[in-house]
Amino acid sequence: MGRTLRSEWANLKNYIFGSTAAIITNISLIVGLGSARAGKGPILGSLLTIALTDNISDSLGIHLYKETEGLGNRLTALSTALNFTSRLLVSLSFIGIVVVCSLSQAIVVAIVWGLILLGLLSYLISRNNKVNSVREIIRHLVVAVAVIILSRVIGGLIAARF
Repeated sequence: MGRTLRSEWANLKNYIFGSTAAIITNISLIVGLGSARAGKGPILGSLLTIALTDNISDSLGIHLYKETEGLGNRLTALSTALNFTSRLLVSLSFIGIVVVCSLSQAIVVAIVWGLILLGLLSYLISRNNKVNSVREIIRHLVVAVAVIILSRVIGGLIAARF
């Protein structure tokens, strides 16, 4: 069964990688840099840099991967564009949180927002794969919480040392 432009638009894989990477990366930056006592300016600069440069880098990786699947130029370009766009939109939502909230509020709101988004993505994946949604959501959220804790610890160590 060949892939079409329409099937690529609906293909969950084109959104999941970029969105998940953006969620985890943005939460980690906000929590880690907040714990390191960075101000909103450096945090926003980091988030914007990641939203653009890391996004382009990951999208190139997705593009090359899709080329190895032999999808053809149009399907490969669409997959790349969907990955880039989903990641950019998620990143912009976290940037908006930091702009609108105080830094202490932004940390809490970003964690809650990110876990909600990750839970939703986990639910969609589990439904698509016909597996237990609750188990998948919990499994993915546990990993995210571990990353958040690690980011907090690293930020705290940086603040204590420098």
